[in-house]
Parts: sequence; structure tokens; C-alpha cells
Amino acid sequence: MIQAASILTRTGSIQVELPAADIEVMDGVRWGSIDAFPTPAYWAYQVVARRLIGKPAGYRLGRTLAEEVAACLLGGYGIPATVGLAAYDRMRERGVLSGNPVSEKDLEALLKEPLEVGGKSIRYRFAAQKARYLAAALPLAHAAPKFNVGRQLRDWLLVVPGVGHKTASWIARNWLDANDVAILDIHIMRVGQVIGLFPKNLTVERNYAELEERFLHFSASLDVRASELDAVIWWEMASSPLTVRHLIEYLRGSDDNKDRVRPQKYIQTELALSR
Repeated sequence: MIQAASILTRTGSIQVELPAADIEVMDGVRWGSIDAFPTPAYWAYQVVARRLIGKPAGYRLGRTLAEEVAACLLGGYGIPATVGLAAYDRMRERGVLSGNPVSEKDLEALLKEPLEVGGKSIRYRFAAQKARYLAAALPLAHAAPKFNVGRQLRDWLLVVPGVGHKTASWIARNWLDANDVAILDIHIMRVGQVIGLFPKNLTVERNYAELEERFLHFSASLDVRASELDAVIWWEMASSPLTVRHLIEYLRGSDDNKDRVRPQKYIQTELALSR
């Protein structure tokens, strides 16, 4: 048996067919219903739909590896994407990412200047910490050898101060359009735990390699590129705060609650209302 859904385009409709909901996409993970967030079938459909309606995921932010390192270092946990990009744009406009020596003090001063974001004046958080990381990272990035394989670049980046597995994978994915690494941020982890992909006893701090291999195997089993799947999950989760809240509630809920409520259908209803 199969399940199917249509994708409407400007010239007609295209039908997507996937295995039945109760079939396993990989050990311990079922396809689930194609119209029930956040099942594997739902994500497979979303990736294909974004390809067909002209919304491919775009990754690269910088013109050089050093710029890409700066863009990713200035974003990440605790910093909204719009704020991180505004800080990155300022640094590029001021010429501090061009390869000329720049001090930690000068970088910090730039980051402490108010940013215009959405018509508001915003202060960049962690200015001193990020200035320290950038002062150490930029010379290394400018002198980096050329890499053609995402994981090789990712592993090399781990020597850069302030760059852990997630940030290094983010840079490698963006710069090389890499599909052999995974950006295991909080959104990916929450979805993975809900669908049974990631055991709750594994953490990115201690088990990044094992979790990454599971995600890469998952994307291959869905027959989609890891970079696309990662980007689609991140975008939808980041755009739907009510959905994230319900995922957190589900993950923290009691076993009794989990028996009474199927999270996919429960969250799907709230997702429709939140948009």
C-alpha cells in the first residue's frame, strides 16, 4: 500500500507517492501519515514540494570561507537569525572580513554598536565572546587549505576557537553544499526525538557522531539530500513557535499523556492555527 498527496504548481499538479504510514523508513521509525506533522512522510513531502514550487534551500552566506565562518559564528544559539545577519553585514561593510589584520578590541567595538533590525535598534548579545572567537578564527579561515569534502572541512574547523561540531557542520554545509554532515541544532533534535529517530539518552555534547550518522541514514532512507532536509526542518520549526512549544510539552509530558495523544495530529492542528 502507498499514501499519496498532490503538489500544486503553476502548470498543474504533481502527485507524490510514499510508503504506507505503518511501514518503517528505518529501524524503529515509521513513515507516518503524509499530512501529519512532524512525521517522516511529512518532511519527505515538504522537501519535494519546495523543490517543485521554486523555493530551493539557499545556504551560502559569504563570498569567502572567512566570511562564512564569521556569518555562522555571529549567529547560532541565543541570537535571532536577523540579528546575526545584521552583525555579519556590518562587519563585511566595514571591511574587517577582507583579510587585513583586525584586533579583538576593534571587533568588540563594532559588535557593541546598535544594529538596525526590523526598524528597531538592537544590541548584539555576547559581543565580547564573539569578538574573541572571531579574532582567533578569521586568520585561520583566511589561511585555510581548499577542501572539497564537507566532512573534511567540518573536522578541520573544529580546531577553530568557538567552533563546535554544530557550527562547524553549519559552515561546511553552507560553503560546500555538503550532504555528509548534519547541523544538529535544538529544532532537529526535538523533531528527531518525537519521531523516534534520536534516543533521549543521547546528547549532541557527547554523542554528536552517532546522532549525525542516524540523521544521515534517515535522510538517505527518505531519498532526500541531508542539507535540504535539515534546512526544511529548521525553517518550519523556526517559523512556528507554537509548534515548538507543543513539541517541548510532548517531550516533557508523562507516559500517560503520550498514550492518550498522538503528537503528530495534536501538533498538526495547532500548526494550522498558528500560521
